Amino acid sequence: MFNIMEILVIIATESCKTNAVRMAKLLIKEKIAACVSIKQIFSVYEWDDDIQEIKEFEITIKSKLEFKDCLIDFVNKNSTYDVPQIIYKKYHAEMKYYDWLNKTI
Repeated sequence: MFNIMEILVIIATESCKTNAVRMAKLLIKEKIAACVSIKQIFSVYEWDDDIQEIKEFEITIKSKLEFKDCLIDFVNKNSTYDVPQIIYKKYHAEMKYYDWLNKTI
């Protein structure tokens, strides 16, 4: 039997790598995220009645459930977008990762 615990994962996007990395470092420094992954993606969406096709950076934030509101505020304040993508969900984590996350933040 596995010991599984719940963590929060937030997925946001940012227009440039510099700001994505800046946000990731602040999240870690402020101890509201244990780990932040950044990867370049290609997105297609409508904005101002135009179809946009852009490269952007996906930011995956792993944290504690109780930091959800704080993290949403952080992304809203630090994003370069007028309407930042903020998607979040509870995930089950293996016990060793859960313990590490809780010791880190």
